[in-house]
Amino acid sequence: MKVSKKVAGVEYAIRDIVLAARKVQQKGMQVDYLNIGDPVQFGFQPPDNVKQALIDAINRGDNFYSSSEGLLELRQEIAKKENAKGLSISEENILVTNGVSEGLDMVISSIVEDGDEVLLPGPYYPPYASYVRLHGGIPVEFQVDLNYSTPDIEDIKSKITSRTVAICLISPNNPTGVVFNENSLRELVDVANQHNLYIICDEIYDQIIFDEKFVGIGKVAGDSPVIVLNGFSKVHLMSGWRIGYIAFNNSSKLDNLQENLPKLARVRIATSLPVQHAALESLRGPQDYIGKFVSEIKKHRDLVVKRLNEMPGISCPNPKGAFYAFPKIETQQFGNDKNFVTKLLETKGVLTVHGSGFGEKYGSGHFRLVYLPDMQILESAMNKIEDFVSQ
Repeated sequence: MKVSKKVAGVEYAIRDIVLAARKVQQKGMQVDYLNIGDPVQFGFQPPDNVKQALIDAINRGDNFYSSSEGLLELRQEIAKKENAKGLSISEENILVTNGVSEGLDMVISSIVEDGDEVLLPGPYYPPYASYVRLHGGIPVEFQVDLNYSTPDIEDIKSKITSRTVAICLISPNNPTGVVFNENSLRELVDVANQHNLYIICDEIYDQIIFDEKFVGIGKVAGDSPVIVLNGFSKVHLMSGWRIGYIAFNNSSKLDNLQENLPKLARVRIATSLPVQHAALESLRGPQDYIGKFVSEIKKHRDLVVKRLNEMPGISCPNPKGAFYAFPKIETQQFGNDKNFVTKLLETKGVLTVHGSGFGEKYGSGHFRLVYLPDMQILESAMNKIEDFVSQ
């Protein structure tokens, strides 16, 4: 039977690699899972008031469909959050989604047609390329300096063609932890405006910052066609509840998109109403747990980066945000990065993700690991990786 050619281009290395880990476990080896960036799986739970808000919503009968755009009160609170980061919008510019992934799918399907090109930061989070391909487009990677967290503006300019429709940004970045500063964001907005391109900016890790203050793209957006993607999975520790949002900048260039994209929200009916009440509480309630979470994760980062840079044949830039390290494999003894990751799993039981799964051009020769596990597990995993690369 026929299978669409488009779906053949869909890849998700972060979860695809789990199939190999299951085979290793079946042989009796314990596996340290350092592949998925899910804080909740590593013991970081949403606070009790947020859990209670979900329970209360269920108990009072809020188990019906919400409006397709999302709960009004929640959209108002989200608008306040984004305005505090620099935008100037209202709840009318917010659409609540089933996670950032759905929001990304909606945006890409609304702006990409066969042969259109979308610029992605290399390396990039895999669904960006997958959704572009799924909707007939072509993902094009641009270079980012991982040590200085700066995009290569000239490289971007050289890759813009008559088929380019958007520039995607992920800041803080998955998989690298790169965080773009205000000047870089302004340059990117200027380039997009010069070529009449959408800017899609994923800020899902916006409060998981270690060394300097985060600058949202809203601060430099002006009246540009900027679309912000964000959600509650990472900062607010609500990953399994699947809730995110799209925030449209108040730009006349986005009027047509804002009129048509919500059709996709209506087709899929709605986002879970009890979960929306929990998200509302996560914005209105105490925020101190976020600082405690970030403070703890910073310790993990410092340990992992130090250990990796002490290993022979490995170098690792210092991530400025999120909870990923993206070390470079300097030695050639392992062949390619996928072979490195596979052998590490099979011989030491440490599951990471091959860098080429985040883009062949700039991801190859690296691997990504998550530093969310507790310090004891991380120390053990670092010992195993060091033993592996020292052999």
